[in-house]
Amino acid sequence: MNLEKVVFAFFIVFAATLNFGFFLGDIDRPELHNIYELFAAIVVNMIATVLKFGDRTQIGAVLLSTSLVADIQLIAAAVLWAVVVHVTGTGMTPEHTSSVVSLSGGALLANIVSLIMLIVETVMMRR
Repeated sequence: MNLEKVVFAFFIVFAATLNFGFFLGDIDRPELHNIYELFAAIVVNMIATVLKFGDRTQIGAVLLSTSLVADIQLIAAAVLWAVVVHVTGTGMTPEHTSSVVSLSGGALLANIVSLIMLIVETVMMRR
């Protein structure tokens, strides 16, 4: 068993599950979307992105691009959350929560593409 591939796959799956956990719930109810879960999703996505830099294949390029998309979407969601809560002081209204969760949904889609690519790459490997 290749430990490097295990760690690589672990972080891809972990990033997707954390993102899904944040995304799940009514889109306009802020109490169902924990800021710490969003932060954890950002951190794990960043780690997954760094792990993807070493792959020089075409699939590796697609994996890196999907990871970068997820990072940008999640960071945008966190920035929006911070601006709404700390700069404007209005707090998380249903409209703001919907925007944050929608950005997280875009990142989730990128993570799902990454998972599919990982599965395809794994199935195509020869022993």
